[in-house]
Amino acid sequence: MKSFLKFFLLPLLLIAVGSCASSRYLRFKKKLTSALQLGNFNDHFTGIFVYEPYSKDTLFKKNSGLYFTPASNTKIFTLYASLQLVPDAVPVLKYLIQGDTIYIEGTGNPTTLHPYFKDSTGINFLKEYDLVVYYPHNFQEDPFAPGWAWEDYDGYYSTERSGFPLYGNVLHIEQTDSLTVHPEFFRDSLLREERNWNRMLNRNLFYFEEDRIDTLEIPFKNSPQLTKDLLENILGRKIQLSDTLPVLPKEILLGIATDSVYRRMMLESDNFLAEQLLIMGSAVLSDTLQSSIAREFVLETYLSELKHPPRWVDGSGLSRYNLFTPESMVHVLNKLYQEIPRERLFTFFPSGGNNGTLEDWFAGNPHPYIFAKTGTLGNTYCLSGYMLTKSGKTLIFSFMNNHFKASSSHIKKRMQPILEQLRDSY
Repeated sequence: MKSFLKFFLLPLLLIAVGSCASSRYLRFKKKLTSALQLGNFNDHFTGIFVYEPYSKDTLFKKNSGLYFTPASNTKIFTLYASLQLVPDAVPVLKYLIQGDTIYIEGTGNPTTLHPYFKDSTGINFLKEYDLVVYYPHNFQEDPFAPGWAWEDYDGYYSTERSGFPLYGNVLHIEQTDSLTVHPEFFRDSLLREERNWNRMLNRNLFYFEEDRIDTLEIPFKNSPQLTKDLLENILGRKIQLSDTLPVLPKEILLGIATDSVYRRMMLESDNFLAEQLLIMGSAVLSDTLQSSIAREFVLETYLSELKHPPRWVDGSGLSRYNLFTPESMVHVLNKLYQEIPRERLFTFFPSGGNNGTLEDWFAGNPHPYIFAKTGTLGNTYCLSGYMLTKSGKTLIFSFMNNHFKASSSHIKKRMQPILEQLRDSY
């Protein structure tokens, strides 16, 4: 009798369970589709992909295999690439010693004397040597990536890339009761007058109004000569520029924990840090500082199985030439989820209503339920990351919006009930 029940009833039970699961999935899909229609997501280009990593189920998709301008969602790929390539401690600089001379070259490290990190590891190291020779020619990038808007040259979000950044490649100006200029090296290059721009296009001449009460970070125009001059000013001794290096093995000086750079890059959506992270990745792979080396290597190795290979042209997402699909975003987010402990991984992402670029959006009640990277450009808003549902599940999602004419705030307001429906329905 027992064998009879097992033979006949077990298949029926499995069919019933499967039917319930299928019915629940269809109800879920119908709810989300209805919510999208009510939210008026038909007046612009929208793509969504929702994935449940435990069951490996695709829960919802709309235009998920089509290519979108990702804006700063690109930083998800940059984070993944950096975690694969860059050491746990920042490679500050490469060096070799010949006799009483130390020869140095950059690694793309953005933290030396950066306004936020304030790291002095490299400077303290160089103070031990009287004869310092700087080789700048391993850096083979343009200051701006393809597709960047040239007129943004004087905004912090468009800081120049370089091989040996100092001070985050920005002039930090603060005026409350008095005026603070950092680095002081540029004080005589600051004019106290009003202009429509913060710096001259091809010259380090800066503008800051006499009565302006503000804190401002203005990118400076970089060059090997300026790096040499800044190092001389910091170290208080002459530095030599060289077109060659002795053919000897190089050592790498390590600095602060790289996780601190990842968090800053992701939480604040810092374009400069994103660009420099890929340059540091190239320094690990070769003697040439060129972010394309890191991007191409990661796509050809770690991400060779991507169903929709992206057009990936920079680290930050500032370029409108970037093209990614929602499915590709979720693919990389899932790889991160599988490879990194959640307690560490979620600290890299802004949390809704709590911090970073999501501090004022998508709050939970009472705890955050979204840990995701934003991506904002004109007519573009994307959000990709992780969601904690009411039932205790973790979902991975990408919600990409392009070509809308409304403000990004209006799009976020439309997205909120969709995300809450997703949270409450699964």
